Amino acid sequence: MSRRRLDSRSGPAAGLLCECQTPISTEPMESVYEFTGELGRGKFAVVKRCVEKATGKVFAAKFLRKRRRGRDCRAEVIHEMAVLETARNNARVVNLHAAYETDHDIVLMLEYAAGGEIFDHSAARGPDHQTHQTDSGGVHHLHQSSLVHLDLKPQNILLTCLSPPGDIKIVDFGLARRLGAVGELREILGTPEYVAPEILNYEPITTATDLWSVGVITYMLVTGESPFVGDDKQETYLNVSQVNVDYSMEAFSRVSELAVDFIRKLLGQAHRCRVYEPPLAVAAVSEPRARIHPLCSGEKLRHQGGPQPRTPRTRRTSWSRPTRTLKSFALTRKGPPLETVTFEK
Repeated sequence: MSRRRLDSRSGPAAGLLCECQTPISTEPMESVYEFTGELGRGKFAVVKRCVEKATGKVFAAKFLRKRRRGRDCRAEVIHEMAVLETARNNARVVNLHAAYETDHDIVLMLEYAAGGEIFDHSAARGPDHQTHQTDSGGVHHLHQSSLVHLDLKPQNILLTCLSPPGDIKIVDFGLARRLGAVGELREILGTPEYVAPEILNYEPITTATDLWSVGVITYMLVTGESPFVGDDKQETYLNVSQVNVDYSMEAFSRVSELAVDFIRKLLGQAHRCRVYEPPLAVAAVSEPRARIHPLCSGEKLRHQGGPQPRTPRTRRTSWSRPTRTLKSFALTRKGPPLETVTFEK
């Protein structure tokens, strides 16, 4: 999960929801749940698998620190809960079941996605995998509620079942924001390889900022490669800000023109041009070689033979989640000076 710094001009409440309906219990969780293992860990959060004793139902317990770097972050946890409540009718968003509070954490009991990350699933199945899918309908549903996720990446797209592949679930709404609440929203946040140019340039955030990330993920699904990752952090940031994308025949030799056109429209530097075009989406999903799930279609796309997606590649030795910083980019970006901004996972 990613960490971010709110710019001092935006204020701590910029784009944050302040109220949630889910009660936060202070009763001991151990009397209700049995914890069976750790699913993931970040600097300020841990996710554990747990089983509800009364029903046997499995949940993912997300432990969120209430204080981070000496600062009270309870409001940010309440915001994440409120976002999940707003999206409760979105079939592509993980459900919030309950919440608990301990001395140091607020714990969110979330729907358990047993299939894990979509890219881990793709790598495990190898070239014979026939049912790879991704979905942006959930993102469209968020946008209809004036919410933006702002940290869409493969690690935050899970499957409900491993075999056969289940439904898509979008997770980790810690960086999500509501648009239009306090004028323009400008923040430096996200994960470097998936962040849109307007973030780096300190320009207003819109729903198109999420569409850029959808384009990056789609590029990776159809080519098996990360479009912007560089040999170092600075090169990655420059690739994003300059939209240095490889559309060569070598990279797209087995991808339809419709799929390429779909990606081009999402990876446009002018965010106003990143719009959903239903005719293109329908045409792309009808194309046998278009291995993408079009924006907002809400349906699964299955492979009908032909070349299959390769394991995602970065210029690291494996699909890892290193800690990175935007500090070096502060020398070249527009806008006010940045503090060090650290990203995890």
